[in-house]
Amino acid sequence: MKNHRYVFFSALVAALGGFLFGFDTAVISGAEKSVQAVFALDGFWHGFTVAIALIGTVFGALFAGKPADILGRKKCLIIIGILYAISAAGSALAGSWIPFLFFRFIGGLGVGASSVVGPMYISEIAPAEYRGRLVALFQFNVVFGILISFFSNYLLSSIGESAWRWMLGVEFFPAALFFILVLGIPNSPRWLVRKGRIDDARRVLEKVGEANVEGAIKDITHSLEILSGPSTNLFTWKYRLPIIFAVLLATFNQLSGINALMYYAPRIFQMAGIEKDASFLQAVAIGMTNLVVTVIAMSLIDKFGRKRLMIVGSIGTCFALGMVSFTFFTENFAGYNVLVYLMIFQGFFAFSQGTVIWVFLAEIFPNRVRGKGQALGSFTHWAWAAAISWLFPLVAENPAIGGRYSFLFFSIMMVFQFIFAWKIMPETKGKSLEQIERDLKIV
Repeated sequence: MKNHRYVFFSALVAALGGFLFGFDTAVISGAEKSVQAVFALDGFWHGFTVAIALIGTVFGALFAGKPADILGRKKCLIIIGILYAISAAGSALAGSWIPFLFFRFIGGLGVGASSVVGPMYISEIAPAEYRGRLVALFQFNVVFGILISFFSNYLLSSIGESAWRWMLGVEFFPAALFFILVLGIPNSPRWLVRKGRIDDARRVLEKVGEANVEGAIKDITHSLEILSGPSTNLFTWKYRLPIIFAVLLATFNQLSGINALMYYAPRIFQMAGIEKDASFLQAVAIGMTNLVVTVIAMSLIDKFGRKRLMIVGSIGTCFALGMVSFTFFTENFAGYNVLVYLMIFQGFFAFSQGTVIWVFLAEIFPNRVRGKGQALGSFTHWAWAAAISWLFPLVAENPAIGGRYSFLFFSIMMVFQFIFAWKIMPETKGKSLEQIERDLKIV
Protein backbone atom coordinates (compact mmCIF):
# COMPACT_ATOMS: atom_id res chain seq x y z
CA MET A 1 0.00 0.00 0.00
CA LYS A 2 2.88 2.35 0.80
CA ASN A 3 4.31 1.71 -2.68
CA HIS A 4 0.95 2.50 -4.25
CA ARG A 5 0.79 5.80 -2.38
CA TYR A 6 4.29 6.73 -3.55
CA VAL A 7 3.65 6.05 -7.23
CA PHE A 8 0.24 7.76 -7.03
CA PHE A 9 1.80 10.86 -5.44
CA SER A 10 4.54 11.01 -8.08
CA ALA A 11 2.03 10.58 -10.91
CA LEU A 12 -0.34 13.13 -9.40
CA VAL A 13 2.37 15.77 -9.08
CA ALA A 14 3.45 15.25 -12.70
CA ALA A 15 -0.22 15.37 -13.70
CA LEU A 16 -0.60 18.79 -12.06
CA GLY A 17 1.23 20.05 -15.12
CA GLY A 18 -1.92 18.92 -16.91
CA PHE A 19 -4.01 21.16 -14.63
CA LEU A 20 -1.95 24.15 -15.72
CA PHE A 21 -2.16 22.91 -19.32
CA GLY A 22 -5.98 22.84 -19.12
CA PHE A 23 -6.27 26.13 -17.26
CA ASP A 24 -3.97 27.96 -19.65
CA THR A 25 -5.72 26.47 -22.69
CA ALA A 26 -9.26 27.45 -21.69
CA VAL A 27 -8.78 30.64 -19.67
CA ILE A 28 -8.43 32.76 -22.81
CA SER A 29 -12.07 31.98 -23.68
CA GLY A 30 -13.17 34.43 -21.01
CA ALA A 31 -10.61 37.09 -21.89
CA GLU A 32 -10.51 36.95 -25.68
CA LYS A 33 -13.23 39.53 -26.36
CA SER A 34 -11.74 42.02 -23.88
CA VAL A 35 -8.28 41.47 -25.35
CA GLN A 36 -9.69 42.16 -28.81
CA ALA A 37 -11.21 45.44 -27.61
CA VAL A 38 -8.23 46.58 -25.49
CA PHE A 39 -5.70 46.06 -28.28
CA ALA A 40 -8.13 47.10 -31.10
CA LEU A 41 -7.66 43.90 -33.12
CA ASP A 42 -9.46 42.96 -36.33
CA GLY A 43 -10.63 39.40 -36.94
CA PHE A 44 -7.34 38.15 -38.40
CA TRP A 45 -5.09 39.54 -35.65
CA HIS A 46 -7.60 38.59 -32.98
CA GLY A 47 -7.42 34.99 -34.17
CA PHE A 48 -3.62 35.23 -34.21
CA THR A 49 -3.59 36.60 -30.65
CA VAL A 50 -5.71 33.72 -29.39
CA ALA A 51 -3.63 31.23 -31.38
CA ILE A 52 -0.23 32.57 -30.24
CA ALA A 53 -0.27 30.36 -27.15
CA LEU A 54 -1.00 27.38 -29.38
CA ILE A 55 1.83 28.38 -31.69
CA GLY A 56 3.98 28.26 -28.57
CA THR A 57 2.68 24.77 -27.81
CA VAL A 58 3.80 23.63 -31.25
CA PHE A 59 7.38 24.68 -30.50
CA GLY A 60 7.17 23.43 -26.91
CA ALA A 61 5.98 20.02 -28.06
CA LEU A 62 8.45 19.84 -30.96
CA PHE A 63 11.54 20.58 -28.88
CA ALA A 64 10.63 19.05 -25.49
CA GLY A 65 11.67 15.50 -26.34
CA LYS A 66 15.41 16.10 -26.55
CA PRO A 67 15.74 18.07 -23.26
CA ALA A 68 13.62 15.36 -21.61
CA ASP A 69 16.14 12.76 -22.79
CA ILE A 70 19.20 14.82 -21.83
CA LEU A 71 18.13 16.56 -18.59
CA GLY A 72 15.55 14.04 -17.49
CA ARG A 73 11.79 14.23 -17.17
CA LYS A 74 11.89 15.70 -13.65
CA LYS A 75 14.13 18.68 -14.49
CA CYS A 76 11.99 19.45 -17.52
CA LEU A 77 8.86 19.49 -15.34
CA ILE A 78 10.58 22.02 -13.06
CA ILE A 79 11.35 24.26 -16.05
CA ILE A 80 7.75 23.91 -17.24
CA GLY A 81 6.48 25.19 -13.87
CA ILE A 82 8.67 28.28 -14.24
CA LEU A 83 7.34 28.94 -17.77
CA TYR A 84 3.73 28.77 -16.57
CA ALA A 85 4.40 31.21 -13.72
CA ILE A 86 6.20 33.73 -15.95
CA SER A 87 3.43 33.55 -18.55
CA ALA A 88 0.62 34.09 -16.06
CA ALA A 89 2.20 37.11 -14.41
CA GLY A 90 3.43 38.64 -17.66
CA SER A 91 0.12 38.23 -19.53
CA ALA A 92 -1.82 39.81 -16.68
CA LEU A 93 0.51 42.81 -16.42
CA ALA A 94 1.19 43.37 -20.15
CA GLY A 95 0.71 47.02 -21.08
CA SER A 96 0.67 46.57 -24.84
CA TRP A 97 -0.02 43.96 -27.49
CA ILE A 98 3.54 42.75 -28.27
CA PRO A 99 4.46 41.91 -24.64
CA PHE A 100 1.08 40.21 -24.28
CA LEU A 101 1.87 38.02 -27.30
CA PHE A 102 5.30 37.20 -25.88
CA PHE A 103 4.03 36.05 -22.49
CA ARG A 104 1.15 34.05 -24.00
CA PHE A 105 3.72 32.39 -26.28
CA ILE A 106 5.84 31.51 -23.22
CA GLY A 107 2.79 29.87 -21.63
CA GLY A 108 2.27 27.92 -24.85
CA LEU A 109 5.81 26.59 -24.62
CA GLY A 110 4.93 25.28 -21.17
CA VAL A 111 1.71 23.65 -22.38
CA GLY A 112 3.40 21.97 -25.33
CA ALA A 113 6.32 20.69 -23.25
CA SER A 114 3.95 19.55 -20.51
CA SER A 115 1.90 17.50 -22.99
CA VAL A 116 5.10 15.64 -23.90
CA VAL A 117 6.92 15.29 -20.59
CA GLY A 118 4.04 14.77 -18.14
CA PRO A 119 2.47 11.66 -19.72
CA MET A 120 5.93 10.33 -20.61
CA TYR A 121 7.08 10.57 -17.00
CA ILE A 122 3.95 8.90 -15.64
CA SER A 123 4.03 6.06 -18.20
CA GLU A 124 7.66 5.33 -17.31
CA ILE A 125 7.12 5.27 -13.55
CA ALA A 126 3.79 3.40 -13.44
CA PRO A 127 3.42 -0.42 -13.23
CA ALA A 128 1.74 -1.83 -16.35
CA GLU A 129 -1.46 -3.04 -14.64
CA TYR A 130 -2.64 0.48 -13.82
CA ARG A 131 -0.57 2.61 -16.16
CA GLY A 132 -3.64 3.65 -18.13
CA ARG A 133 -5.38 5.06 -15.06
CA LEU A 134 -2.28 6.85 -13.82
CA VAL A 135 -1.46 8.43 -17.19
CA ALA A 136 -5.15 9.36 -17.44
CA LEU A 137 -4.60 11.40 -14.25
CA PHE A 138 -2.88 13.84 -16.57
CA GLN A 139 -6.02 14.19 -18.66
CA PHE A 140 -8.17 14.40 -15.52
CA ASN A 141 -6.09 17.36 -14.41
CA VAL A 142 -6.34 18.90 -17.88
CA VAL A 143 -10.14 18.83 -17.74
CA PHE A 144 -10.14 19.91 -14.09
CA GLY A 145 -8.00 22.88 -15.09
CA ILE A 146 -10.44 23.66 -17.91
CA LEU A 147 -13.38 23.54 -15.50
CA ILE A 148 -11.66 25.74 -12.93
CA SER A 149 -10.70 28.27 -15.62
CA PHE A 150 -14.31 28.44 -16.88
CA PHE A 151 -15.58 28.85 -13.31
CA SER A 152 -12.89 31.41 -12.49
CA ASN A 153 -13.79 33.37 -15.63
CA TYR A 154 -17.45 33.32 -14.61
CA LEU A 155 -16.65 34.62 -11.11
CA LEU A 156 -14.27 37.31 -12.38
CA SER A 157 -16.31 38.43 -15.40
CA SER A 158 -18.24 41.06 -13.42
CA ILE A 159 -15.39 42.86 -11.65
CA GLY A 160 -14.84 45.51 -14.31
CA GLU A 161 -12.46 46.41 -17.11
CA SER A 162 -9.50 44.63 -15.50
CA ALA A 163 -11.35 41.30 -15.24
CA TRP A 164 -9.41 39.80 -18.14
CA ARG A 165 -6.10 40.53 -16.40
CA TRP A 166 -7.23 38.70 -13.27
CA MET A 167 -8.49 35.79 -15.36
CA LEU A 168 -5.04 35.31 -16.85
CA GLY A 169 -3.03 36.18 -13.73
CA VAL A 170 -4.47 33.74 -11.17
CA GLU A 171 -2.62 30.89 -12.88
CA PHE A 172 0.57 32.10 -11.21
CA PHE A 173 -0.39 30.51 -7.88
CA PRO A 174 -0.94 26.89 -9.02
CA ALA A 175 2.18 27.24 -11.20
CA ALA A 176 4.26 28.11 -8.14
CA LEU A 177 2.77 25.16 -6.21
CA PHE A 178 3.56 22.80 -9.10
CA PHE A 179 7.19 23.98 -9.17
CA ILE A 180 7.59 23.25 -5.44
CA LEU A 181 5.94 19.80 -5.56
CA VAL A 182 7.99 18.56 -8.53
CA LEU A 183 11.13 18.96 -6.43
CA GLY A 184 9.92 16.04 -4.28
CA ILE A 185 9.33 13.36 -6.95
CA PRO A 186 11.89 10.81 -8.26
CA ASN A 187 13.46 10.60 -11.68
CA SER A 188 12.00 8.20 -14.25
CA PRO A 189 13.54 4.72 -13.80
CA ARG A 190 13.75 4.22 -17.56
CA TRP A 191 15.63 7.51 -17.96
CA LEU A 192 17.96 6.46 -15.13
CA VAL A 193 18.72 3.15 -16.87
CA ARG A 194 19.38 5.05 -20.08
CA LYS A 195 21.93 7.18 -18.22
CA GLY A 196 23.59 4.10 -16.72
CA ARG A 197 22.33 4.81 -13.21
CA ILE A 198 21.10 1.25 -12.63
CA ASP A 199 21.17 1.35 -8.82
CA ASP A 200 19.12 4.57 -8.77
CA ALA A 201 16.64 3.02 -11.19
CA ARG A 202 16.38 -0.09 -9.04
CA ARG A 203 15.56 1.99 -5.96
CA VAL A 204 12.83 3.90 -7.80
CA LEU A 205 11.28 0.68 -9.18
CA GLU A 206 11.22 -0.77 -5.67
CA LYS A 207 9.53 2.36 -4.32
CA VAL A 208 6.81 2.36 -6.99
CA GLY A 209 5.95 -1.29 -6.30
CA GLU A 210 7.39 -3.05 -9.35
CA ALA A 211 6.77 -6.78 -8.69
CA ASN A 212 9.87 -8.02 -10.55
CA VAL A 213 12.50 -5.31 -10.27
CA GLU A 214 15.38 -7.26 -11.80
CA GLY A 215 13.18 -8.47 -14.64
CA ALA A 216 12.09 -4.89 -15.32
CA ILE A 217 15.72 -3.69 -15.32
CA LYS A 218 16.59 -6.46 -17.78
CA ASP A 219 13.69 -5.59 -20.12
CA ILE A 220 14.47 -1.87 -20.04
CA THR A 221 18.16 -2.49 -20.65
CA HIS A 222 17.37 -4.77 -23.57
CA SER A 223 15.08 -2.19 -25.16
CA LEU A 224 17.83 0.42 -24.87
CA GLU A 225 20.71 -1.74 -26.12
CA ILE A 226 20.87 -0.20 -29.59
CA LEU A 227 21.32 3.45 -28.66
CA SER A 228 23.58 4.53 -31.49
CA GLY A 229 23.19 4.95 -35.21
CA PRO A 230 19.85 4.76 -37.01
CA SER A 231 17.93 3.17 -34.12
CA THR A 232 17.63 6.58 -32.43
CA ASN A 233 16.39 8.24 -35.63
CA LEU A 234 12.60 8.33 -35.30
CA PHE A 235 11.88 8.74 -39.00
CA THR A 236 12.91 5.28 -40.19
CA TRP A 237 10.84 2.48 -41.72
CA LYS A 238 11.18 0.54 -38.47
CA TYR A 239 9.02 3.03 -36.57
CA ARG A 240 6.44 3.64 -39.29
CA LEU A 241 3.53 2.06 -37.37
CA PRO A 242 3.79 4.07 -34.14
CA ILE A 243 4.34 7.23 -36.21
CA ILE A 244 1.18 6.57 -38.24
CA PHE A 245 -0.85 5.75 -35.12
CA ALA A 246 0.35 8.85 -33.27
CA VAL A 247 -0.14 11.30 -36.15
CA LEU A 248 -3.63 10.04 -37.00
CA LEU A 249 -4.80 10.00 -33.37
CA ALA A 250 -3.48 13.52 -32.73
CA THR A 251 -4.97 14.83 -35.99
CA PHE A 252 -8.45 13.48 -35.32
CA ASN A 253 -8.27 14.83 -31.76
CA GLN A 254 -8.22 18.38 -33.09
CA LEU A 255 -10.41 17.84 -36.16
CA SER A 256 -13.21 17.08 -33.70
CA GLY A 257 -13.29 20.82 -33.04
CA ILE A 258 -12.55 20.41 -29.33
CA ASN A 259 -10.27 23.43 -29.10
CA ALA A 260 -12.71 25.61 -31.01
CA LEU A 261 -15.10 24.82 -28.14
CA MET A 262 -12.45 25.30 -25.43
CA TYR A 263 -11.23 28.64 -26.75
CA TYR A 264 -14.52 30.09 -27.97
CA ALA A 265 -17.26 28.49 -25.85
CA PRO A 266 -18.90 31.78 -24.72
CA ARG A 267 -18.70 33.11 -28.30
CA ILE A 268 -20.33 29.96 -29.69
CA PHE A 269 -23.18 30.25 -27.20
CA GLN A 270 -23.62 33.92 -28.09
CA MET A 271 -23.78 32.90 -31.77
CA ALA A 272 -26.72 30.73 -30.70
CA GLY A 273 -28.45 33.74 -29.14
CA ILE A 274 -27.37 33.26 -25.51
CA GLU A 275 -26.76 36.38 -23.38
CA LYS A 276 -23.15 37.08 -22.31
CA ASP A 277 -23.51 36.19 -18.60
CA ALA A 278 -25.43 33.01 -19.40
CA SER A 279 -22.82 32.05 -22.01
CA PHE A 280 -20.08 32.09 -19.35
CA LEU A 281 -22.21 29.89 -17.08
CA GLN A 282 -22.96 27.45 -19.90
CA ALA A 283 -19.21 27.16 -20.53
CA VAL A 284 -18.95 25.99 -16.89
CA ALA A 285 -21.55 23.29 -17.68
CA ILE A 286 -19.35 22.09 -20.57
CA GLY A 287 -16.35 21.95 -18.23
CA MET A 288 -18.30 20.00 -15.60
CA THR A 289 -19.44 17.45 -18.19
CA ASN A 290 -15.82 17.09 -19.30
CA LEU A 291 -14.67 16.40 -15.74
CA VAL A 292 -17.39 13.91 -14.77
CA VAL A 293 -17.06 11.81 -17.91
CA THR A 294 -13.25 11.83 -17.70
CA VAL A 295 -13.49 10.27 -14.23
CA ILE A 296 -15.75 7.56 -15.65
CA ALA A 297 -13.38 6.91 -18.55
CA MET A 298 -10.39 6.72 -16.18
CA SER A 299 -12.10 3.89 -14.31
CA LEU A 300 -12.72 1.98 -17.55
CA ILE A 301 -9.61 2.53 -19.67
CA ASP A 302 -7.62 -0.35 -18.16
CA LYS A 303 -10.67 -2.64 -18.18
CA PHE A 304 -12.17 -2.04 -21.62
CA GLY A 305 -9.04 -0.72 -23.32
CA ARG A 306 -8.16 2.29 -25.42
CA LYS A 307 -9.60 0.99 -28.71
CA ARG A 308 -13.14 0.34 -27.46
CA LEU A 309 -13.39 3.77 -25.81
CA MET A 310 -12.32 5.37 -29.09
CA ILE A 311 -14.96 3.50 -31.13
CA VAL A 312 -17.80 4.45 -28.79
CA GLY A 313 -16.60 8.06 -28.59
CA SER A 314 -16.37 8.42 -32.37
CA ILE A 315 -20.03 7.48 -32.79
CA GLY A 316 -21.21 9.84 -30.04
CA THR A 317 -19.17 12.86 -31.13
CA CYS A 318 -20.23 12.41 -34.76
CA PHE A 319 -23.90 12.46 -33.75
CA ALA A 320 -23.62 15.44 -31.37
CA LEU A 321 -21.63 17.61 -33.77
CA GLY A 322 -24.05 16.79 -36.55
CA MET A 323 -26.94 17.95 -34.38
CA VAL A 324 -25.16 21.23 -33.55
CA SER A 325 -24.68 21.80 -37.28
CA PHE A 326 -28.34 20.98 -37.95
CA THR A 327 -29.41 23.47 -35.26
CA PHE A 328 -27.39 26.25 -36.91
CA PHE A 329 -28.78 25.29 -40.32
CA THR A 330 -32.39 25.53 -39.07
CA GLU A 331 -31.62 28.41 -36.64
CA ASN A 332 -33.82 26.66 -34.10
CA PHE A 333 -32.13 28.05 -30.98
CA ALA A 334 -35.12 27.62 -28.69
CA GLY A 335 -34.31 26.40 -25.18
CA TYR A 336 -30.95 24.82 -24.45
CA ASN A 337 -30.55 22.60 -27.52
CA VAL A 338 -27.06 23.86 -28.48
CA LEU A 339 -25.88 23.48 -24.88
CA VAL A 340 -27.29 19.94 -24.68
CA TYR A 341 -25.68 18.83 -27.94
CA LEU A 342 -22.33 20.36 -27.00
CA MET A 343 -22.49 18.68 -23.60
CA ILE A 344 -23.13 15.35 -25.37
CA PHE A 345 -20.17 16.05 -27.66
CA GLN A 346 -17.96 16.98 -24.72
CA GLY A 347 -19.02 13.87 -22.84
CA PHE A 348 -18.22 11.47 -25.67
CA PHE A 349 -14.97 13.31 -26.42
CA ALA A 350 -13.87 13.05 -22.79
CA PHE A 351 -14.83 9.35 -22.75
CA SER A 352 -12.65 8.65 -25.79
CA GLN A 353 -10.07 10.98 -27.29
CA GLY A 354 -9.78 13.17 -24.22
CA THR A 355 -8.75 10.28 -21.97
CA VAL A 356 -7.00 8.06 -24.53
CA ILE A 357 -4.68 10.45 -26.39
CA TRP A 358 -2.00 11.12 -23.78
CA VAL A 359 -2.08 7.51 -22.56
CA PHE A 360 -1.69 6.10 -26.06
CA LEU A 361 1.01 8.54 -27.18
CA ALA A 362 3.02 7.74 -24.05
CA GLU A 363 2.78 3.98 -24.73
CA ILE A 364 3.14 3.48 -28.46
CA PHE A 365 6.80 4.49 -28.99
CA PRO A 366 9.73 2.32 -27.84
CA ASN A 367 11.99 3.43 -24.99
CA ARG A 368 14.87 4.55 -27.18
CA VAL A 369 12.78 7.05 -29.19
CA ARG A 370 9.93 7.77 -26.77
CA GLY A 371 10.95 11.39 -26.24
CA LYS A 372 11.03 12.08 -29.98
CA GLY A 373 7.87 10.10 -30.63
CA GLN A 374 5.91 11.79 -27.87
CA ALA A 375 7.12 15.13 -29.22
CA LEU A 376 5.90 14.20 -32.72
CA GLY A 377 2.45 13.25 -31.46
CA SER A 378 2.12 16.38 -29.35
CA PHE A 379 3.50 18.56 -32.16
CA THR A 380 0.85 17.20 -34.54
CA HIS A 381 -1.87 17.79 -31.95
CA TRP A 382 -0.84 21.39 -31.28
CA ALA A 383 -0.14 22.30 -34.91
CA TRP A 384 -3.74 21.40 -35.77
CA ALA A 385 -4.97 23.16 -32.61
CA ALA A 386 -3.17 26.37 -33.57
CA ALA A 387 -4.57 26.30 -37.10
CA ILE A 388 -8.14 25.68 -35.95
CA SER A 389 -8.09 28.28 -33.17
CA TRP A 390 -6.68 30.88 -35.57
CA LEU A 391 -9.18 30.17 -38.33
CA PHE A 392 -12.33 29.48 -36.30
CA PRO A 393 -13.26 33.14 -35.58
CA LEU A 394 -12.83 34.02 -39.26
CA VAL A 395 -14.88 31.02 -40.38
CA ALA A 396 -17.56 31.32 -37.70
CA GLU A 397 -18.11 35.04 -38.40
CA ASN A 398 -18.47 34.40 -42.14
CA PRO A 399 -22.24 34.39 -42.76
CA ALA A 400 -21.84 31.92 -45.63
CA ILE A 401 -20.21 29.36 -43.33
CA GLY A 402 -20.85 30.16 -39.66
CA GLY A 403 -21.63 27.40 -37.20
CA ARG A 404 -23.46 25.38 -39.84
CA TYR A 405 -20.59 24.17 -41.98
CA SER A 406 -17.98 24.42 -39.19
CA PHE A 407 -19.70 21.80 -37.06
CA LEU A 408 -20.68 19.74 -40.11
CA PHE A 409 -16.98 19.49 -41.01
CA PHE A 410 -16.10 18.41 -37.47
CA SER A 411 -18.86 15.77 -37.57
CA ILE A 412 -17.59 14.29 -40.84
CA MET A 413 -14.06 14.06 -39.40
CA MET A 414 -15.43 11.85 -36.62
CA VAL A 415 -16.58 9.35 -39.25
CA PHE A 416 -12.95 9.00 -40.35
CA GLN A 417 -11.86 8.73 -36.71
CA PHE A 418 -14.30 5.84 -36.26
CA ILE A 419 -12.70 4.01 -39.21
CA PHE A 420 -9.23 4.61 -37.74
CA ALA A 421 -10.24 3.33 -34.28
CA TRP A 422 -12.05 0.29 -35.68
CA LYS A 423 -9.65 -0.84 -38.39
CA ILE A 424 -6.18 0.55 -37.64
CA MET A 425 -5.59 1.43 -33.99
CA PRO A 426 -3.93 -1.34 -31.87
CA GLU A 427 -4.90 -2.19 -28.29
CA THR A 428 -2.24 -1.53 -25.61
CA LYS A 429 -4.06 -2.17 -22.32
CA GLY A 430 -2.36 -4.30 -19.67
CA LYS A 431 0.98 -4.59 -21.50
CA SER A 432 4.37 -3.36 -20.37
CA LEU A 433 5.98 -0.71 -22.55
CA GLU A 434 8.52 -3.30 -23.64
CA GLN A 435 5.77 -5.81 -24.56
CA ILE A 436 4.09 -3.20 -26.77
CA GLU A 437 7.42 -2.81 -28.59
CA ARG A 438 7.56 -6.56 -29.20
CA ASP A 439 3.93 -6.74 -30.38
CA LEU A 440 4.61 -4.01 -32.96
CA LYS A 441 7.81 -5.82 -33.99
CA ILE A 442 10.02 -2.77 -33.43
CA VAL A 443 12.66 -4.34 -31.17
